[in-house]
Amino acid sequence: MVTELLQKYIWLVNTFIRAGERGLSLTEITDKWEDRFSTPYSRRTFNNHREAVEEVFGIRIECDRSTNRYFVGYSQDVSDENAENAWLINTFTVNNILRLSKERLSGRVSVEDIPSGHRHLTSVMEAMTENVEITITYQKYTSSSENSYTLRPYAVKEHAKRWYILAYCVERKAMRVYGLDRIRNLSLTAKKFKMPHDFDVDAEFATSFGIYITDEKPKTIRFRVSETEAKFIRDLPIHRSQAEEGHDDKGVIFNIFVCMDDNLIMEFCKYGSRLEVLSPSEVRNAVAEQLESACRIYRD
Repeated sequence: MVTELLQKYIWLVNTFIRAGERGLSLTEITDKWEDRFSTPYSRRTFNNHREAVEEVFGIRIECDRSTNRYFVGYSQDVSDENAENAWLINTFTVNNILRLSKERLSGRVSVEDIPSGHRHLTSVMEAMTENVEITITYQKYTSSSENSYTLRPYAVKEHAKRWYILAYCVERKAMRVYGLDRIRNLSLTAKKFKMPHDFDVDAEFATSFGIYITDEKPKTIRFRVSETEAKFIRDLPIHRSQAEEGHDDKGVIFNIFVCMDDNLIMEFCKYGSRLEVLSPSEVRNAVAEQLESACRIYRD
């Protein structure tokens, strides 16, 4: 029931975002609702949903009494990818679009599958909305056994076509990251927890690559790419800290400020000869060793 309501709230927010400053009349809202959900939509239900949207997402659907049209007064901020609530809206929007594509756009929409996004993501989002603990049965790829944990889900993060939970683990008494595709079972509890008022998921991962939480000190890593490759990573940076230093006779030089880990090394390796790590030496050597090891496999 909660999942269905959240999906309807998201649909309502996105409907008003698409309508822009002109907004929608109650009749237009009702028509769109009935076309999408095939059920009547009364003024009372709409007003209840307006209140819920403001409570859950902090988004106020206002009414211009001179025209009797409803609108989201700051729709540009809501749709901005940097807005605090945009990640939540976008998550559910993607799921809604995928479901609609099967119903109405068969054969016209092609997306890559994110296996962990369909089974547990909505339940986790419900737990985050209500600030309730969850219990999970978890199995690592490197283990043949399962473990049970009680988690306080602080945030979700998508990386490399996988969804992860950043959570406080009650049993381990520490923050941990869990992949949704490794969760065998998940249940919501009735036990509430209090979110730290200053928590910021972006700050937690500011110097991490991907989803690793580490005590290592971040470092500035410099690398050179070809002129063509530079166009790609300008639009899709390797890391949020990426900065462009300039050109030399071999290409374009960038740097990132990040903690070194195996995933970062593999990220550099995937570019092959199109990227060269310049410094520090330990990162350059680690990339070289991985590439040389791969070459030995093919030479043998």
